[in-house]
Amino acid sequence: MPNHPIVSQEEWLTARKALLLKEKEATHLRDQINAERLALPWVKVEKQYEFDTPTGKRSLPDLFEGRSQLIVYHFMLGPGWKAGCPGCSFVSDGFDATLPHLNHHDVTLTAVSHATLSEIEAYKHRMGWHFPWASSNASNFNFDFHVSFTPEEIAAGKATYNFGEIKPPKDGEMFGMSAFIKDTDGTIFHTYSSYHRGLEEWIGTLMILDRAPLGRNEKRTMDFVKRHDEYEQQPKAATCCP
Repeated sequence: MPNHPIVSQEEWLTARKALLLKEKEATHLRDQINAERLALPWVKVEKQYEFDTPTGKRSLPDLFEGRSQLIVYHFMLGPGWKAGCPGCSFVSDGFDATLPHLNHHDVTLTAVSHATLSEIEAYKHRMGWHFPWASSNASNFNFDFHVSFTPEEIAAGKATYNFGEIKPPKDGEMFGMSAFIKDTDGTIFHTYSSYHRGLEEWIGTLMILDRAPLGRNEKRTMDFVKRHDEYEQQPKAATCCP
C-alpha cells in the first residue's frame, strides 16, 4: 500500500467537505469560462478549403453535413505516418459514442488530418473507429489552423501553436480542435480553437482516473497512454499491490 494518511470516518468527512468547497468553486469557474467562450467574437472564414473523404472531394461547408455547427478535431497524423499519435488516439476512442448526441444537438464532429485519405482509412480501420475523418492534404487547412508546420518553420525552429511561439516538432504535426458555425446564408465563421491540454476534458478516461485512489499515476502528462490495441492482454499489477 502507498504511504498515505489513515484517519477516522469523522476526520475523513471533514477533509472531504473541505475539498468539496474547492470542487464547487472549480465547477462554478468552469461554468463562467464556458459562458465567456460562447461570448467570444467570431471570424468569417474567407478561404476555400478542399478535403478528401471516403465519399469524394468535400468543401468546409460540406463537412457540416447539413447541420449549423462543426467541431473539427485536428488529429495528429502526418503524411507517410504508419500510425496516429497515441494521445490523439486516446482522445478519439470516445468519439463514436458521442455522435448520436452531438448530431441531435445540431453539431457535427469530424477529425481532420494532414495525412492522405488512404493513410487515414488504414489507421481508422485498424482502430475500429467509425466517426467522420477527412484529409486536408490537398489544402492549407492544417497550416492555417497551426497544427501543421512548413519545412521553413521547422528549419527556423519557430512557429505559432497554442496562440504562442514554439519550436515546432521535427515531424511537423501537432493537435487541437476548432469550432465553426454556418449561418442561414451559408457564411461560415470560426468561433473557437484550443490546443494541447486545453482538450483534456474531452478525455473521459482521465476524468475517471482523477477520481481513482492513485489518480493518473503518471510522471509526465499521459506517459502511460498507448493505442488501445497495444496494451498487454493482462495488465501488470500496480507496484503498490503485491
